Amino acid sequence: MKRTFTQDEQTLVFDLWKQGAGFSDIGRIIEAKPGSVFTILREDGGIKPRSRHRNISHLTLSEREEIRVSLSAKMSIRAIAKQLGRSPSTISREIARNRGRRYYKAVDADNRAKRMAKRPKPGVLEQYPELRKLVIEKLELKWSPEQISGWLSVEYSRRKKMQVSHETIYKSLYVRARNIIHHSLTEHLRRKRPMRHSRFHSRKGDRGSINIVNGISIHERSKHIDNRRSLGHWEGDLVTGSKNTHIATLVDRKSRFTIILKLAGKDADSVNTALLAVFKKMPSKYRKSLTWDRGMELAKHSVLTAEFGMPVYFCDPQCPWQRGTNENTNSLIRQYFPKKTDLSLHSQERLSEVATQLNERPRKTLKFKTPSHMIERGVAMFT
Repeated sequence: MKRTFTQDEQTLVFDLWKQGAGFSDIGRIIEAKPGSVFTILREDGGIKPRSRHRNISHLTLSEREEIRVSLSAKMSIRAIAKQLGRSPSTISREIARNRGRRYYKAVDADNRAKRMAKRPKPGVLEQYPELRKLVIEKLELKWSPEQISGWLSVEYSRRKKMQVSHETIYKSLYVRARNIIHHSLTEHLRRKRPMRHSRFHSRKGDRGSINIVNGISIHERSKHIDNRRSLGHWEGDLVTGSKNTHIATLVDRKSRFTIILKLAGKDADSVNTALLAVFKKMPSKYRKSLTWDRGMELAKHSVLTAEFGMPVYFCDPQCPWQRGTNENTNSLIRQYFPKKTDLSLHSQERLSEVATQLNERPRKTLKFKTPSHMIERGVAMFT
């Protein structure tokens, strides 16, 4: 027999999920299978539904019973309203929507009111098709809900009907019961999850320590670079695909301007050749420093320093957050090239197209301006 869950149990499931507990952990607490926990969470996309309370201005069951008794006594609507301290129009509508004076029943009327209260109220994306269409277009361009919300607030600053919060967009995507924006559009989000996860969910595991000869520690990097005061300080890394294929990514710390490079291989020679080629195209004021992790692909870092006079800084072992800007950018790139993608199939032209899309997205950290806008000479500088 299929188990049913009480409202308190369902509330506990959503509370535990928000705290970061997994399906199995929650299942053990409420004595249910992990699949049952998933089913509870799925319809609302992992987003806890708002608890519903009867509005204090609404008629109560006892007031409805008073209406029934008064109608049986042939009292007028105005007399009933005066007796209950209600507006005559309130009493009139209540009777009309519940089969009229002759067939009015208090319990049936109260149950109907409860059912109607559960009916979802139209959201802003349902009320304004133009706004909904625009949100869908931007999602298909792989803009995040926060980027869409921020851009709308700037682009339509004088049209409140064309603005929506990022949380409303997430709810429209994940709460399947509402069916406002089709759930399949979550495929365009950075993390393609069937439901929203708590920020406390984590994935552990990182590459081990590698000793880079004559590598300069990130702790020797100046505060000027740390504070993102000027352009030309880059963070870099490799993105790995299937069949041992790789691409290199570079992102400017200040402007978040992104460059994606096709690689012949992961070896130091291939990576060094690609980096030399792109840095040669840059004016000197845009090639001031590079920060990388401790991968052996940058074993020839001294060549970059000798060629351009730009120091290369290396992060501590297992500390990817020290290149946080690049880590975040790589997760954006994964929207276009998911894991297990054969990256060798993509030309440099295609990689540049993806970089251009990223550089033309508004960023919250840039006050919803684009990286292309922030960097002085824009995309053409590196093509």
